[in-house]
Amino acid sequence: MLCISDQLPQFKANLHSHSTLSDGRLTPEELAAAYRQRGYSVLAITDHEYPCDHSELSTPGFLLLTGYEAYLRPSKTNRYDRMGPEIHLNLLAKEPHDLNFVCYDPHFCKYIPLELAEKLPHAGPEGEHRYDRDFINLFIAEAKKAGYLVTYNHPCWSMENPADILSYEGFFSLEIYNTGSYTINHSEHGLAVYDLLLRHGRFPFVHGADDNHNKVPFDDPLSDSFGAWTMISAPELSYPAVIAALEKGDFYASTGPAIHELRMEDGKAYLRCSPAKFIVMQQSPKASWHVYNRDGSPVEEGEFTLPASAPYVYFAVLAAGGTEARTRAYRNPWYKG
Repeated sequence: MLCISDQLPQFKANLHSHSTLSDGRLTPEELAAAYRQRGYSVLAITDHEYPCDHSELSTPGFLLLTGYEAYLRPSKTNRYDRMGPEIHLNLLAKEPHDLNFVCYDPHFCKYIPLELAEKLPHAGPEGEHRYDRDFINLFIAEAKKAGYLVTYNHPCWSMENPADILSYEGFFSLEIYNTGSYTINHSEHGLAVYDLLLRHGRFPFVHGADDNHNKVPFDDPLSDSFGAWTMISAPELSYPAVIAALEKGDFYASTGPAIHELRMEDGKAYLRCSPAKFIVMQQSPKASWHVYNRDGSPVEEGEFTLPASAPYVYFAVLAAGGTEARTRAYRNPWYKG
């Protein structure tokens, strides 16, 4: 089974960003220019409750994805509580001109002009948002019916009860790295939540993103840009090809290292990557196997025997400087449970 192919190009993507249309400090044009200049190929500008088509900013070699960030809070009037839970979901449109507003509630239109929000196509029931499991699952289902891929954002920042997270159905990927949230809590790493989902039979993909608002310059130590990203394997840089790759899970999350190839065959897993301190095959929080050099010199490939006791495995590449890359979990074809 070929999981990551060195025969396909990889496109660097930020799937979560904010502009002056909501609470970001850069215009959509400035955002696109900044990411294009730094070697990114894909950018999703996902302003809060503001569906917007930015395809006019796409250029040869640089693709804008359409989408927005939805959020549900206990407060019926959208009051922000820094000590309480909430859920944020990114909605990435499968079609570039899809601007469906899902479960429209004017109380949550903090940034978009109401006259514009009213004119957009609406999907799903309108009216009061509720912060409960049934409504959140309804929202995700309606978003998918309206043509969106749904991601679960920054699980640490969101402060949700793990039992609630386990009750949600239909989000296709978990934001395992989030640069913006990391600048706030310095622990925004979704591995524990991801493993919890896996142990309960849930297999979303994982991705990285900036969630950047750019309230400080790029060279500031607390800059929330260019810190985490998603590497998407697709045959070409086109909207349909990128969406198809996302739907299939042909991507991985990174804060630095690159994964060139990952395959599983004949009871073995093989991984090739950029120079790393450790290459890790994870089976559970209690079980992992490492490839490394005892003298500290870098490794660029690893081979693992797939254990018959592990129903799934996922992989990490850990660089000497503390950056890392992580794959989604793959079901183990040699599992004998």
